[in-house]
Amino acid sequence: MGTTGIADEIRLYLRARVALIVLVTVEEQRALDVLDQVRRDRDPSSDLVTWDIADGMQSAAGRQLPEVKQGNPVDALTKIQELAQKEPRRRDLYVLKDFHAFWERDPAVRRRLRNLAHKLVFTGSSLIVTTPVRTLPVELGDDAVVVEMPLPEADALRRELDHLIDSTKGVKSTLTPAGRSRLAQAALGLTAAQARRAFAKAIVRDEVLDDRDIEAVLAEKKAVIRENEALEFYGAEESPDDLGGLDVLKEWLRLRERAFGDAAREFRLPAPKGIALIGIPGTGKSLTAKMIGGLWRLPLLRLDVGALFGSLVGESEERVRRALRLAETVSPCVLWIDEVEKALASGGHDGGTSQRVFGTVLTWMQEKTAPVFVVATANDVSALPPETLRRGRFDEVFFLDLPTEEERREIITVHLRKRGRKPEMFDVHQLARDCDGFVGAELEQVVVDAMYEAFAEERDITTDNVARAAARTVPLSRSQREVIEDLRAWLREGRAQSASFAGAAQAAEHQVPVLEV
Repeated sequence: MGTTGIADEIRLYLRARVALIVLVTVEEQRALDVLDQVRRDRDPSSDLVTWDIADGMQSAAGRQLPEVKQGNPVDALTKIQELAQKEPRRRDLYVLKDFHAFWERDPAVRRRLRNLAHKLVFTGSSLIVTTPVRTLPVELGDDAVVVEMPLPEADALRRELDHLIDSTKGVKSTLTPAGRSRLAQAALGLTAAQARRAFAKAIVRDEVLDDRDIEAVLAEKKAVIRENEALEFYGAEESPDDLGGLDVLKEWLRLRERAFGDAAREFRLPAPKGIALIGIPGTGKSLTAKMIGGLWRLPLLRLDVGALFGSLVGESEERVRRALRLAETVSPCVLWIDEVEKALASGGHDGGTSQRVFGTVLTWMQEKTAPVFVVATANDVSALPPETLRRGRFDEVFFLDLPTEEERREIITVHLRKRGRKPEMFDVHQLARDCDGFVGAELEQVVVDAMYEAFAEERDITTDNVARAAARTVPLSRSQREVIEDLRAWLREGRAQSASFAGAAQAAEHQVPVLEV
């Protein structure tokens, strides 16, 4: 829902004679612009009256208003009541800026606000509170409606960009109309003010606006998203070639590579919802999430579950809602929820906060309509409630097992090539046999350890260096044998699809033997 949608929703509430609307947004000026447009469309003779602690009461129509005691919210509410009841047929909008700061600490403010809402029902005026947080006092729950103002859509950002280019003297723009659209698309997830700053910075850097500025705007967006605390923006750099094995998972992803485009929508194909990656630590779950962003050329956002939890009542729930709204604004995108079982790590000793946060995420996954592809990873499937992995939230649940000998060859080859070595100069077949039971992360570390040894000996790395490093390594398949066997038994029960083989039955036939101690 964009600016037009939020304006329509406010109009609907005003027609329904709702006297108190709480508009949740950090974009105060954009909110005032929307409210002023709603007011003028509804009744050109009406007024938009604002109050804040610094400037007091202001009239958009230039009316003479009564003076309010400096910084006194109760007096402001009293004066609003007097104005509304003096001319009950006027259809004015009264806007209280940042009023959450007063109702949080003063019960008299909450009571006075509630009384005023009751009285405004019998007038043509309505009261609107603009606030950056969703928290609403319990006393107002029955009298107020909460409306969340979304971040600007691509069309609105495109208009901001066009206006900035047209109004800035001396700027040279080599962007085609399609290029301007891509630049606006890159700013999705920013407020209108943040987008203007990013565009202006790109313009004044060299007074030329071209395709290179798309990366500059993306860099600004990364910085803004980092301030969200719970979200981190990743560049789409990994490709399927950086991930050895997992052929079934890769093919599944390739079939859906174009599923977010216009052609898929014309084909009436719904956007993929997401996948759950369950399995042994170090088998490439996190790398797979990064690879999906690169393969599909979509922004990759990582949701830090640990950063969602705050010390204040309601803060955690607000953080998760804000993070999910931002993901929807940036969409189409990939949202990576790493080690999702950590959301329930408190074991119920946090007053139910973890369950509420986790429930909010699950409900959003079920109900979301925005093209946000969720990649949830988990190492401990036993910590997840049964409803977590059901269809409707995920398109597929994949299990990442210990790599087979062929996959180990691929993984060793990938890491040798990544470090500038020619795999054909190594006996990768023998190394794959030597590393029986190793996960991908262990295979990478074996190559790195071998390079340290060769570097200390002042010569290049050889097959013998890698073999010695492997012999020194105690893999997870030995140190965590019981845990890993429990995970693999979960796959054999048919609860997930193998990421390497076409079905759990085939996976059972191709079991990788766990090394004996």
